[in-house]
Amino acid sequence: MQSASTGIETSAKHRTSVSAGPDRPAELSPVYRGRFAPSPTGPLHAGSLLAAVGSFLDARVNGGEWLVRMEDLDPPREQPGAAADILRTLELYGLTWDGPVLYQSARTNAYEQIVGDLLSKGLAFRCRCSRSEISAANEAAGRSSGNYPGTCRRLVVPASEEHAVRLRVSDTPVAFTDHAQGPQASVLSDSAGDFVIRRRDGLAAYQLAVVVDDGFQGITDVVRGTDLLDSTPRQLYLQGLLDLPHPRYRHLPVIVTAAGDKLSKQTGATALPRDNPSAMLHKILGLLRHPPPRDLASASPEDLLRWAVTQWDPGRLSGMQHIADPEASELPSG
Repeated sequence: MQSASTGIETSAKHRTSVSAGPDRPAELSPVYRGRFAPSPTGPLHAGSLLAAVGSFLDARVNGGEWLVRMEDLDPPREQPGAAADILRTLELYGLTWDGPVLYQSARTNAYEQIVGDLLSKGLAFRCRCSRSEISAANEAAGRSSGNYPGTCRRLVVPASEEHAVRLRVSDTPVAFTDHAQGPQASVLSDSAGDFVIRRRDGLAAYQLAVVVDDGFQGITDVVRGTDLLDSTPRQLYLQGLLDLPHPRYRHLPVIVTAAGDKLSKQTGATALPRDNPSAMLHKILGLLRHPPPRDLASASPEDLLRWAVTQWDPGRLSGMQHIADPEASELPSG
């Protein structure tokens, strides 16, 4: 079936299998509700600011709410004080959010209940495969190294044994229309295979937590980078199993380095400057193809964002997968 409002197609069997838990919210209101969900693994940089500004503007131009969710589910990678630093940076750049910040670390009971429900219904299974074993199995079969080969799909792995939990996927295409990148389709059994929803260390995996919390918070619109475009079919599939509404999706281009890699902490991205946030906002709005006029050269971040709300036209970014960082010495083609 297909939602007329979102252009998302799923098979009927994906719809009514598992409840999303006792704290499941009421049905989505027609009001726009967006979110920005950083991970506290370090300070915000230009790439994360671009995503934050894009999602903020899209929410405000639609008269909607803009929430902040802290994806603090990976303690080994988190930096002390990073969450508070991210919030202070957003405020410094004029990006004010609605309501309290949701910390995913406070939601572990909800994730655990849903994993248990999926296991009990046979929609998920325990997997004891290591990454090296998965890679070796794929290499032997001539498959992509990123696909799960299904080794534990028909096995009964005891709960007492160290394991991850994977969601069983089907060969039914998951199709949706992204509001920036156009029509998309993926057969999960071919593109990813059964994917992890709880890690071997017992932590909820990103794909599970983001779906559960988008449903819990009543998110209607997800605006984020194209680096997460291939995660969307997995999230749509899981939303269907949990009988959760499908948000609308808009994947903005990401900033890339001279080598063509996504700008990130791993590729040398530096923390956003604190001394002149307006200058960085000018740069980000320019990269989003909304360069401010000269008479706003000395405007405050708040005034810049107020102007940008009146001008926001995400259609200027349609089909763009990446944006070359103008500070890079070499620019990738395409």
